[in-house]
Amino acid sequence: MRAAVVHEHGGLDRIVLEEDWPEPDPEPGWVQLRVTATSLNYHDLFSRRGMPGIRLPLPLVIGSDIAGEVARLGEGVEGIALGDRVLVDPLLPSLGMIGERWDGGRAELCVAHASQLVPIPAGVPDEVAAAIPLAYATAHRMMVTRAKVNARDTVLVLGASGGVGMACLLLAKLAGATVLACASSAEKRERLTALGADHTLDSTGAELREAVWEIVGKPRVTGTGGVDLVVNSTGGGTWNDSTRCMKAGGRLVTCGATAGFEETLDLRYVWTFEHSLLGSNGWRRGDITTMLEHAASGALVPVIDRVVPLDEIREAERRMEDREVFGKIVVRPS
Repeated sequence: MRAAVVHEHGGLDRIVLEEDWPEPDPEPGWVQLRVTATSLNYHDLFSRRGMPGIRLPLPLVIGSDIAGEVARLGEGVEGIALGDRVLVDPLLPSLGMIGERWDGGRAELCVAHASQLVPIPAGVPDEVAAAIPLAYATAHRMMVTRAKVNARDTVLVLGASGGVGMACLLLAKLAGATVLACASSAEKRERLTALGADHTLDSTGAELREAVWEIVGKPRVTGTGGVDLVVNSTGGGTWNDSTRCMKAGGRLVTCGATAGFEETLDLRYVWTFEHSLLGSNGWRRGDITTMLEHAASGALVPVIDRVVPLDEIREAERRMEDREVFGKIVVRPS
C-alpha cells in the first residue's frame, strides 16, 4: 500500500512516500480501516522533527486524526460491520496514540482497536470528521469542561487562526461570548471576523496588552476592565501579557505551548486579581461525540483550509510549519 513514512527525525525531506509499505493486519479485538481522510496537527511536526525525551518507534506513519471505512475485522470484534464509516479516537490508554506509537493515517490502510471507533453521523463528510479529535475535541474540553465559557464572558484567543485556537473561537461564539481574536496577518484577521470574532488584534504587535486595554479597558482590582477568559496555548513568552489582560477573577486556560513552554510570570497580578490558571489535557470521548453532533446539526462545523492528496504531504506540512494555513489541512490517502 501507499504510505508517507518517517524513517528518521529531521526536516521535510525525511517524509518518504512508499509505494509498497506492508499492509497492517488486524489482531484480535482490532479492525483494519481504509483511510478516507486524515488531518494534520502541529503535533505531527514535533513527531517528525523529534521531541526531547520522547522516543518514537521509527520508521513511523504519522497521522492521528483519522476517518475511514471498516475494511477487515479482527477476531472477536462485535457490533462493527464492514463498510461502517468511523472516526478514530486517537488515544488508546493501554498503548498510546495512533500515529505516534503505531502507524497512523497517512496511508491507504491502518489498524485501530475496536474500542477507539466512533460512528460518523450521516451528513458529516469524512474530511470534517477527521478535523475533530486533536483540535476541536481538545478545544471543547478546554472551553466547556475546564473554562466553562458562557454568554457573559469576554474571551481573548491567542493563535486564533490555528486549529485549536479557531475551534476555541467558534465554541466561544456558540456559547454567546464576546471574542477578541489574535492573528499574524490582516488576511487572517479578516477571515476571523467572518467567523464571528467581535474584535481582531495583530499578534505580532509589541504591545498586545495595550491593544486589548483599548477595547475592554485596563483591569482594575475593583472589577472593571480586562477580559474574563484568556485562551493561550501558544506560550513562547506570552503569559505575562495574557495575565495583564485578565480582569479581577479572570481565568486563563491552556492545553499546550506551541511556541515554547518556558514562561516568565509576574505573580503579583495573579494573586492581587485572584486569577485562575487552568490546564486542560487533551480530550475525552464525550468531547469527540459532542463535536460530531455539532457538525451534524450545523451548529459548529470545523474549518477546512484545504484537502490534498498524499502526494502533497510535504508541502502540506511546510504550509503548516510556516503558518500559511487557516483552519485544518486534510489529506486523502486514497
